[in-house]
Amino acid sequence: MTTLDEPSRPPRLHVQEDGPSDAPVLVLGPSLGTDLGMFDAQIEDLAQQHRVIRYDLRGHGRSPVVPGPYTVADLAQDVVDLLDDRAIDRFSYAGVSLGGAIGLQLAVSVPDRVERLIVMASAAQFPDPPSWKARAERVRAEGTEFLIPSRIGAWVTPGFAESDPEETERLLAMLRRTSREGYAACCETITDFDVRDRLPGITAPTLVIAGADDPATSPDVVRGIADGIPGARFVVVPQASHLVSAEQPGAVTAEIRQFLA
Repeated sequence: MTTLDEPSRPPRLHVQEDGPSDAPVLVLGPSLGTDLGMFDAQIEDLAQQHRVIRYDLRGHGRSPVVPGPYTVADLAQDVVDLLDDRAIDRFSYAGVSLGGAIGLQLAVSVPDRVERLIVMASAAQFPDPPSWKARAERVRAEGTEFLIPSRIGAWVTPGFAESDPEETERLLAMLRRTSREGYAACCETITDFDVRDRLPGITAPTLVIAGADDPATSPDVVRGIADGIPGARFVVVPQASHLVSAEQPGAVTAEIRQFLA
């Protein structure tokens, strides 16, 4: 099986599987500061026709903390490793934000293995790269709590937070539980991530999804991915911020199922 260049081999990531074991594989990659539970509302539908594999990023959820520095390519290698452990060669991949960047990295590094790619609320180069390192340094010093107030608006729209406070708090609890080093080291990978010049070489059929109200990766930023990948489809989901699949799981799941079909 093809692997990425110079792979690292950290402790295994925490993984959860749903759906028939003999169905086509769909891997779900979470965003920075969340865990695999961010996809809970989508699993029942997605697992009807797919073997769905979710994972926690390094130092997130129940995955072990791996001291930095590392790169998005290292995080993509984690996905390759977990699939190799299960003797899975071909797979489709859907990821949000950093999870989406990992998907792009997989598509350019192991193109022979990626059947279909779904990238949500992400970027080929994230806006303001130096700010991510500064954020990482503050998280190492203070933890993630200072980020909590700004997640209303940044992660979910204020309207969603008001109408579904229980789900909003569940998402925020993921951030509170994320280890300092886990968050900071993954955050730093964003600083140097840039695959803009490699997008035209992506051969996997690609669906790109943006949240209409996302201030972190605006629809214009996300559209840049679709513009760079030949034949990519671009969708903007109304009334959704950065965690678009968590805020509008029904609409996003419908788009994913149609695309994978």
